[in-house]
Amino acid sequence: MTHYWLMKSEPSEVSVDDALAAPKSTVAWTGVRNYQARNFMRDLMRVDDGVLFYHSSCAEPGVVGIGRVASTPYPDPTQFDPASKYHDPKATPETPRWQLVDVQVLRKTRTLGLAELREAPGLEDLVILRRGNRLSITPVEPRHWKIIQKLLG
Repeated sequence: MTHYWLMKSEPSEVSVDDALAAPKSTVAWTGVRNYQARNFMRDLMRVDDGVLFYHSSCAEPGVVGIGRVASTPYPDPTQFDPASKYHDPKATPETPRWQLVDVQVLRKTRTLGLAELREAPGLEDLVILRRGNRLSITPVEPRHWKIIQKLLG
């Protein structure tokens, strides 16, 4: 069964345009340091799951692209790099703590912002819209995926 995900990225780190410019329009989803988000990648994501590429911490946050999970999970190399802001001194190659998946952007979309998501009938319980939600990766129900696809045209 296909799952769907909303995956947040700060455009200053990896924008949808950066992903599209990468080889095969694919980027490694590095830097996740939340256990629940890590567990989504490690335990539930499968190749070809749908991805809503979402820009956060920017002037206009929102869905900016449609993609897919392009790899099985593997250790995030930034956890081992002392020069990385994502370095984790407790992680070792033998016992990695953090996983990632590769994400392939299939198409860039117009920005579907939070206000429009909040106003759309049927999206009232979309996880990203819940008060206090700060996860960088959230599951998207198939019915929400369909509504968002329709909004994007």
